[in-house]
Formats: sequence, structure tokens, C-alpha cells
Amino acid sequence: MNDMAINELNIPVHVSLIMDGNGRWAKERGQERVYGHFEGVESVRACVEAAVETGVKYLSIYAFSEENWNRPQEEVDALMTLMVKAMAAEMPALDKNGVRFMVIGNRERLDPELNEVIDSCMAQTAHNDRLTLIVLLSYSGKWDILQAAKKMALEVHECPEKVDEIMDMDINGFDRYLATAGIPDPDLIVRTSGECRLSNYFLWQGAYSELLFVDTLWPDFRKDEFRKAVEYYTKRDRRYGKVK
Repeated sequence: MNDMAINELNIPVHVSLIMDGNGRWAKERGQERVYGHFEGVESVRACVEAAVETGVKYLSIYAFSEENWNRPQEEVDALMTLMVKAMAAEMPALDKNGVRFMVIGNRERLDPELNEVIDSCMAQTAHNDRLTLIVLLSYSGKWDILQAAKKMALEVHECPEKVDEIMDMDINGFDRYLATAGIPDPDLIVRTSGECRLSNYFLWQGAYSELLFVDTLWPDFRKDEFRKAVEYYTKRDRRYGKVK
């Protein structure tokens, strides 16, 4: 598929990817699960390139959920090591291509070395505006809503006169307490591997997202698959509860 097949007038601003199927991909090839994670890095690189080429402004990827901490420690350790290496290796290219890098999630649970690398990468690319790449790491939708509620409670505790302001707050006002504050809600959420669920991902932000579930396993999800997903979105008629 070439870019001409895509309606450039209806490109999604924010595409979000639930990267699933690394373990199955590796198992099909007689390899350990971590082999699939390593190959999945190539898919991330391909999707970043495709996002830039198609004009998407925000690309978020669900890299590691709060629930993923329950996986075997050996796999968790391998994933964390992979993330440190991948971030360090990819930053020069991301910076050169105008990509801003962000990490969102419960970073208190991350290893200090990983947090140090994250801070360095975010600072290095903070000035870029061609594409914002958001890695959701140690993240879950329920965690995000809970931490937002805690922020509100703390704000009222420290400044009781804000009670009326918060009681009058609309949905948009709540957004500023979320970990994704300042980032537009995803227009399109794509999940690979054939599973048809959100798995505790963007429960608030994805309220009106278009959802696309594809059978392709994540390590096989490359530029063509990304473009097909964008093309799917361009053909959707988004009404937000209204009648056209």
C-alpha cells in the first residue's frame, strides 16, 4: 500500500498501539519469549517511521502494564534491560528526525538506572515537535484514574477553598489530573495478535477512540500494517453521540 491510498484530510492526530503477541511469535519459532520482545523493537521503529511519513502527530505504545509485573522475574528483568538498551540506541535517530520522546506510567516502580535513562532521553528530545512518541511503562488505566483522584484529594486538602471549583468541574477539567495531561486522547487504538480487549489501557482517554483489533502478531506489525490501520481510520464516520 502506498501513501496515496490514505485520505490525508482525515489522518488521526493520535494513534495508540497495544503491542501484543511477542511471546506467541517467539514460541512459533521455537524461541524463548524474550526473543519476541527483541524483535518487537524493530516493529516500534517501523511504526515510528510510518507515523512520521503519514503525518500522525502522537504515537503511543503500551510497552509494559502494571499487571505485567506479575510475569516471571526473569522475563521482567530481560524486558527492563531491553528498554534501557533500546532507548539509548534509538535516541540519536529519534532526535535527528524531530521525534519527542515521553514515558508515562508509575515510574516509582522502575529501576533507578532505567529512570535515569528515561529522564536523559526526554530532556534530549524535549524541543522536537514532528512526532511525540509516548511509551506507556508500568501503566494501567485504573492506576491513572486513581492517581488523578488522589491528586484532586490532595489539592482540596491543601486548599479547601477549591472544593466548589472541583465540584463544578466538567470532564475536560478532570483531564489535567491524568498522567496524560496535555496529550490529546487517542483517535485510534490498535491491538495486535487477535485479542479483542483493552486490558486496562486508556480507560478514560479511549472513551471515543476508534478500536481496531488485528490478527497480526506484534513483531510482524510493520509499516504496511500501520498504514492499513491509518487508512481504516480515515474511512470511519466519527459522530461522538451526535446525528449527522
